[in-house]
Amino acid sequence: MSEGSERDNGGLVKMDSTESKWVFQEDDDTQSEVQSSYESEEEGNGEQRLIRTGPRMDSFDVEALEVPGAQRHDVEDFNLGRSLVLVLQTLGVVFGDVGTSPLYTFDIMFNKYPISHKEDVLGALSLVLYTLILIPLVKYTLIVLWGNDDGEGGTFALYSLICRNAKASLLPNQLPSDARISSFRLKVPSAELERSLKLKEHLETSVVLKKLLLLLVLFGTAMVIAGGVVTPAMSVMSAVNGLKVGINSVEQGEVVMITVASLIVLFSVQKFGTSKVGLAVGPALFLWFCCLGGIGVYNIIKYGMGVFRAINPMYIYYYFRKNPFQAWMSLGGCLLSATGSEAMFADLCYFSVRSVQLTFIFLVLPCLLLGYLGQAAFLMENPTQNEQVFFSSMPSGVFWPVVFVAMIAALIASRAMTTATFSCIKKATALGCFPRLKIIHTSRKFMGHIYIPVINWFLLVFCLGFVATFQSINEIGNAYGIAEVGVMMVTTVLVTIIMLLIWQINVFLVLFFFAFFLGFELLFFSSVLGGVTDGSWVLLVFAAVLFMIMYIWNYGSKLKYETEVKQKLSMDLMLKLGCNLGTIRAPGIGLVYNELVRGIPAIFGHFLTTLPAIHSMIIFVSIKYVPVPVVPQNERFLFRRICPKSYHMFRCIARYV
Repeated sequence: MSEGSERDNGGLVKMDSTESKWVFQEDDDTQSEVQSSYESEEEGNGEQRLIRTGPRMDSFDVEALEVPGAQRHDVEDFNLGRSLVLVLQTLGVVFGDVGTSPLYTFDIMFNKYPISHKEDVLGALSLVLYTLILIPLVKYTLIVLWGNDDGEGGTFALYSLICRNAKASLLPNQLPSDARISSFRLKVPSAELERSLKLKEHLETSVVLKKLLLLLVLFGTAMVIAGGVVTPAMSVMSAVNGLKVGINSVEQGEVVMITVASLIVLFSVQKFGTSKVGLAVGPALFLWFCCLGGIGVYNIIKYGMGVFRAINPMYIYYYFRKNPFQAWMSLGGCLLSATGSEAMFADLCYFSVRSVQLTFIFLVLPCLLLGYLGQAAFLMENPTQNEQVFFSSMPSGVFWPVVFVAMIAALIASRAMTTATFSCIKKATALGCFPRLKIIHTSRKFMGHIYIPVINWFLLVFCLGFVATFQSINEIGNAYGIAEVGVMMVTTVLVTIIMLLIWQINVFLVLFFFAFFLGFELLFFSSVLGGVTDGSWVLLVFAAVLFMIMYIWNYGSKLKYETEVKQKLSMDLMLKLGCNLGTIRAPGIGLVYNELVRGIPAIFGHFLTTLPAIHSMIIFVSIKYVPVPVVPQNERFLFRRICPKSYHMFRCIARYV
């Protein structure tokens, strides 16, 4: 066939290669069945993919260029100024939750059982120190952060990563070409390859394992959303409680009213975007960490260096030996020192792994350790003042400025789980586990910066409900612990699977990671469940409802897709109808929306039998939310021809995240 000619038989259509023109080609997803046109109904062999051979830009590409967040958050011009800006933004978004935990940790630990001896303080402090070292530092900062899905974190990001490396998803609507959208590439160490392949085979062939994996992820996501509700209530109310220390006339009812007003303001500014808000509040968080560390140093110098004995883990043993039940119940409060660890991972899409790691190790963790050491030094000399420990231990000369900074920091901290909730829901939507909602990209430069209006106001309503119902950080604290430890356990299991399937680490190291951290977290979980009768059961019911919504939506999406696949029209039937499709072809373009990525949807047959005419050009539009962080603009739209050229029927697959 000579240049400039074309073959119109449903197969290859070749245009002049010297010009920048569109070329129709068989879809590369079905190349193995290209021998006979339209023979395979299930695979839609008659479809063709539209590709480009020249620089000519289509109108769809122009539209894609205008989509907010078309680029990743990789920073090309990484200089000192940009590094400082990134640190401030990271503080303002990621570390607010874990940074404000000193406001309430010791209060909750000694709420039900007052301090009877100085050794109790050392034991509780040792628990807090090693919880901070093991969970936020070792588990999340040094291990879990590397399990990101091309820069995105959270339980659904881990699930998405597993599904892309093993066909573990229950929703079979992914194209082979979707896997090539991501820049993730698997490095295969040969020593662990066999074990990885066996695990992959089990996941792909066992429906039970697929369902268990999905249920685990849905449970973790429900806990993340529940955390997004209870975190603002806990953080803001604990900061506002400082007014009761400075002003004796302030009652708890007034604290609740101020908390409610603060939360309304907080959720109202969420729409302005992560970058702008993070940069605006970053300096406030930096000042907060400086205050936290400075007050800690002041208390250590004033009340003595004896608190450094808590570095010896034997004090944990002495604490449990002296009063095992009291120590076990205090674990729920101790867990609150690590709150925000999951937010560090879930909010990863907003920043880089390295920026989160460096900021936590060199700024956040040292200030937290100094803050807890200072509070413990104060408690050892003032054991009866075990309420509002942070505010009671402050020097009188800086009390009101620090209270103001603490309230600002608490408001900022509340955003950490809110943004994490946005990220998880976005990922859940892509995997067919959550209803499609309006997602606003708040940055044209950073792809992960999103805002979901419906979820924002949903969280506000339930957060206000929690504040009005419990009206005390002691009751909210236990519910907070349940949400946090639930997500932590799910993350441990998913990262273990990734270690075996993708990272292919030595099996003994994987088993040690799994047994140590899951056992550690189960111990915390048993403690917070011991206080579930105090009102924390409300949070469990809330999480259970969210779980059922996501599971039912996933089941319905799967059933809907399978039904459309079974009922789609035969390609042979379309060929028998001829190019006029058995009706009148009127001028114009008709768009038919459906879920199928191959084949003719059944609804089109209904149109042919009920409408007196059909448009001269038909385009089947399928909007797919693919489980990858970014879809490059040149891969957002796939164009295919259906049937021979004279039929004027095409398919457009619009892929979004």
